[in-house]
Amino acid sequence: MSYTETDVFAATAAMDKYRGGEDGEVGAALVVVGLSSERVGKEARIRDDMIRVAHRAGASIRQLSEVSGLGRKTVTAIVASTIASRD
Repeated sequence: MSYTETDVFAATAAMDKYRGGEDGEVGAALVVVGLSSERVGKEARIRDDMIRVAHRAGASIRQLSEVSGLGRKTVTAIVASTIASRD
């Protein structure tokens, strides 16, 4: 696999952002936590979008709650956020 200079610069910038001037294990751990948090946020947005799609297609709140592992109140809030943004 090869990387462009832009790819390397972006990765280094992301690592520096989370490292916060720390070196060694602490700095490395901060980088992992920061990058993991970004990933979790992105995946949660994708999950929420898919919950809305499934609900529009006819899935019930109960079904969505069971398969997502989220509570019914949380799923209801996710589904309702679509309705609020349309009004």
